[in-house]
Amino acid sequence: MRDDLKTVLVTLHGPDKPGISAGMMELLAIQNCEVYDIGQIVIRGRLMLNVLIGVPGEKATVRDLLFFAWENGLEVDFEVVEPTPTPLKELSVVTIIAPRVGPEEFRDVSAAISRGGGNIERIIRLSRYPVVSYELTISGGDRDAITRDLVEVAADTPMDVAIQPEGLTRRAKRLVVMDVDSTLIQEEVIDLLAREAGVWEEVSAMTSAALAGEIDFEAALRSRVKLLAGLEEAALQRVADTITLTPGARTLVRTLKRLGIKTAIVSAGFTRIARFLADRLDIDYYLSNTLEIEGGVLTGNLVGDIVDAAAKARFVEQIAAEEGIPLDQVVAIGDGANDLDMLRVAGLGIAFNAKPVVRERADTTIRVPYLDPILFFLGIRREQVEAADASDGIIDPTSAIPVPDLPPA
Repeated sequence: MRDDLKTVLVTLHGPDKPGISAGMMELLAIQNCEVYDIGQIVIRGRLMLNVLIGVPGEKATVRDLLFFAWENGLEVDFEVVEPTPTPLKELSVVTIIAPRVGPEEFRDVSAAISRGGGNIERIIRLSRYPVVSYELTISGGDRDAITRDLVEVAADTPMDVAIQPEGLTRRAKRLVVMDVDSTLIQEEVIDLLAREAGVWEEVSAMTSAALAGEIDFEAALRSRVKLLAGLEEAALQRVADTITLTPGARTLVRTLKRLGIKTAIVSAGFTRIARFLADRLDIDYYLSNTLEIEGGVLTGNLVGDIVDAAAKARFVEQIAAEEGIPLDQVVAIGDGANDLDMLRVAGLGIAFNAKPVVRERADTTIRVPYLDPILFFLGIRREQVEAADASDGIIDPTSAIPVPDLPPA
């Protein structure tokens, strides 16, 4: 930074149009100014441009900038500031997702950040629909204290809030692993099979208790599968015909694939369904339990190792190792207590419309009924997703999937 220059913060604001930045830089170049920092934002066609400059001849530069602003229908402000550069700050990103984000929500989030000693440096909107989401870049503060406060704020509202360190890791996720039942799809497959077998009430009650962490998961799974004994194999196809993807699932997976991010599904459900979904959505990896079938009917037993909470976590670690992906670049998404281990080993563990025990221990939560807002936690804007879809001719994909016959066992 040259000693002969006075440091001035110039703010231009008013109607935006092409050429304003170029014209201003041309003027500054003629005046032999230095540019130390720039920030610009446009909202509804209104420009706010901040330029921190070093000025050799203050009066001439101010005169020319005033004339430039007048020519372009803009207002201009000047502030002489200290020449010492602002020290680099530790940055965090707070993501807000809700059906509505109004002044009350911004007030509560801003107050939580302030109480923790943080300062909001920048706010950008990520989406308008089907949910509203914003990304706030904050500097300083006690991240743990801010996180605790934000969790309390979110608990009292329909708003989901996440805080992550800003840096390459947040923007360089390379693997996303999802649970299947009540996450990728809207149903619990074992409950659908139980309905076919006439034992829905008993099985459904055990499913709810197991996912809430109230009973031993493996014992509950074996007990539920035992109740399916004698069910004809064709019931698997009938159940497959009723499966519905969670809204936003295809958008999420399609966008992750475009970005070169590996995808995986892991389920305490059953291999035939998991394999079908993986093939249909072009998912890279899958793991699930296998039903034993003899003579065209279910025996009530499982084949091989049980896919429980520990197995899900091992699966995440195995894929990451095979792909050479650090675990802090992994996202895991689930809703039940048997997902907790994989949420813990992943760099970002997301509880999706989850049981209370999962929401309390995950890194963040999603309570809206869509999967694609997961993208907002990665800093991806909805407009970017829609532009990519439009270039591929994708207009309005539905959440339901046409289901062909299941592949052989």
